[in-house]
Amino acid sequence: MDYQLVHKTVYQYSEPVTVSHHAARMEPVRDGRQDCLGFSLRILPEPDVCTTRHDYFGNSVTVFGIRELHRTLEVEAYSRVTVREITPPVPNLSPVWTEVARRFRDPVSPQDTGAYEFCLDSPMVRPAPEFARWARESFDAGTPILAGVAELVGRLYKEFEFDPVATDVATPLEEAWKARRGVCQDFAHVALACLRSLSLPARYVSGYLRTVPPAGQKRMQGADASHAWISVFCPYNGWVDFDPTNNIMPSDGHITVATGRDYSDVSPLSGILTGGGEHTVEVAVDVIPLP
Repeated sequence: MDYQLVHKTVYQYSEPVTVSHHAARMEPVRDGRQDCLGFSLRILPEPDVCTTRHDYFGNSVTVFGIRELHRTLEVEAYSRVTVREITPPVPNLSPVWTEVARRFRDPVSPQDTGAYEFCLDSPMVRPAPEFARWARESFDAGTPILAGVAELVGRLYKEFEFDPVATDVATPLEEAWKARRGVCQDFAHVALACLRSLSLPARYVSGYLRTVPPAGQKRMQGADASHAWISVFCPYNGWVDFDPTNNIMPSDGHITVATGRDYSDVSPLSGILTGGGEHTVEVAVDVIPLP
């Protein structure tokens, strides 16, 4: 499936900003499932310094600085992406979860250290006994790991309510957990906390989700949004994606932009600035399927 992506972010400041430095993670990944055929970034005011590199997790990040006095910051990303439909692994044929968890308890084999770091605490996700207890309901002693994850994701989808006003990007995991409501970021963080509490490596994935308008209605420009899901490491299969918000295994309708330990590693746009006072932010995303 081919897509054209447009992701526009506009910050409005109540006071002038004198200096600002930002990091943008908006360029889709290139891997065996997905190709990014083109990417460009438009920034206003035009930055004095702008460089692109890869961060620790392999994500493309554009770092830029603005020294011009400004009250508005606009960042607009344009991408052209091809996503291949894949056949997901059969959950019941995956290894037993206890065998996988045993591999990621100290001491860890050198070949597993890359995935092992996704078992540990991260800034926004901390394993805890209460998460482990809830997760164990999906993981009997002989449960294959992917079957257990699918069961856990299904329970999360049923027991938690999607509520776009209940939380924001800074809401602690524990708050969303107690309220049993939130957005895709919260669904992903809860799933990560549960899996890591069982010593299973799981990472956060940010990207976009293709949305289909109701029958007879046109696509609304700018009405799409960034999305988040999780990826679980399974020996012999590698990283396998699950979408807790929609209770599905992602295919060619999910476009991956970045992966990390939690949202703090993959925020589309972050930064520090001098001045600015209060601010408002508007985000518009278009995920446009191409012929």
